[in-house]
Amino acid sequence: MRTGRNPFNLRLPTLGGRQFWGDVLFFRGYRIQQNALTGHFRLLSPTDVRLAWGRREHCQNVLDQLKIDNHLAPMSGRAVVLIHGIFRSSKSFAHFARQLATTADQTVPFDYPSTRVPLSLAAGYLDQLLQSLEGIHTIDFVVHSMGGLLVRTWLQQQSGQRDSRLHRMVMLGVPNQGAQMANLLHRNPIFRWTYGPAGQQLVEGPAAFVRNLPVPDFPFAIVAGGRGDSRGWNPLISGDDDGTVSVGATRLQGAADFIEIPTLHSTMMWNSQVISATIRFLQTGALREDGLRHPVEECSA
Repeated sequence: MRTGRNPFNLRLPTLGGRQFWGDVLFFRGYRIQQNALTGHFRLLSPTDVRLAWGRREHCQNVLDQLKIDNHLAPMSGRAVVLIHGIFRSSKSFAHFARQLATTADQTVPFDYPSTRVPLSLAAGYLDQLLQSLEGIHTIDFVVHSMGGLLVRTWLQQQSGQRDSRLHRMVMLGVPNQGAQMANLLHRNPIFRWTYGPAGQQLVEGPAAFVRNLPVPDFPFAIVAGGRGDSRGWNPLISGDDDGTVSVGATRLQGAADFIEIPTLHSTMMWNSQVISATIRFLQTGALREDGLRHPVEECSA
């Protein structure tokens, strides 16, 4: 009888995913990933050591045995899923995850091949990951940049079958109205090759991909980065911006709260004000310490 065992499986250190792997299962730091190019699977340890590879069945069998050997209890309680932006990885949330670990039962850093597949396919990885969170009764999201568009794409694909565990989400520098920089660069061959099909989906405009994405139907807040003036950090972007995304482009009607914090797009996840505001919203539903909310009731972008 075939067991799906691969005789060439060796325990080897990896980079954890980066641009060619999508997480399809998470359990207490262990992850099963699928390669976006070859379709094969691998099982990673919490320290990103490859424990098995080949068929998904084999990876699952190895994980099941690890649960028995290490007496790993089922997951339970509340999980915070961290979703990175384009050309990044879950490692960009490493510091953030350590801060969240004191308030959540489980932090779930999610990796997906952001530069290799369109958002519709990336949403498939996210769906599998969320389904794998057995025992978790509450799910929060913290999403950076394109990670927010990924969640909205996933919601679009649910066909009204909403996951009842969804609780709250904080969007960090998410180009909800599209990114002006993508408009400037999307025809550039280097940009197209580097950022892949999802990079083309970041453009703004009346017919842009983002215009057809649904507004989340559970409480969410928006944290925008900027200088707090009319010029911003990037002279190529109109109005205030975080160097990559304009403050106006982050706004999405229906947000329960909105705040602008002086920070750059690429370093938001290390900013103490951003982290504090995020944790506060996930716990209380308000970004500010005084509890005052600034909901986005209209959006002209």
